[in-house]
Amino acid sequence: MDLDLDRLNAEFANQPEKLIEWAIGLGKPAICTTNFRPFEAVILHMVSQAKADIPVVWMDSGYNTEATYQFADEVTRQLGLNLITYLPKRSRAHREAIDGATPALDDPRHAAFTEEVKLEPFARALRETAPSVWFTALRATDTAVRAQMQPVSINPDGLIKVAPLLHWSSKDLYQYLTTHGLPNNFDYFDPTKGEDNRECGLHLSH
Repeated sequence: MDLDLDRLNAEFANQPEKLIEWAIGLGKPAICTTNFRPFEAVILHMVSQAKADIPVVWMDSGYNTEATYQFADEVTRQLGLNLITYLPKRSRAHREAIDGATPALDDPRHAAFTEEVKLEPFARALRETAPSVWFTALRATDTAVRAQMQPVSINPDGLIKVAPLLHWSSKDLYQYLTTHGLPNNFDYFDPTKGEDNRECGLHLSH
């Protein structure tokens, strides 16, 4: 699809809801990914307001905190999300029985761990949902890689990647949650990243 990315990014840089409306208006299959980390209710609310039945894809590694699972259920119920959960092919119990505890970031086995619990489930999700548009809650302040991204981009495979909240601050997100009476979750940890400012590889691969 031939898109004028410079124009779109200039027009919608700080207008996430209008950007979402534009992307939904393309009339193409779309998904929204989530990990139910802090402030995720913002993107989930915005996207579900624009398209109530949009598939919301969650790669549940099996290593989330209890609070994150509770938050996921609460937000899903409150917003009536069309949540589709993708799990690794092995359960956490199975993996740990064979391979042991989560490998450290400097352990050579960590890449295989990330592939198993996050990247392979996401690749499977893309095959099965076959989207043309992908909504994500990426923020420029997350990592150095994300600071170089634009709200609208096109992946090498042609997937239109839309990050409506890329330039929003934590204050912006908090105010949105408060205005709309949405819950939040700060008890979150991603073992594939290990550190907040580290990429897990998903947004480098896609």
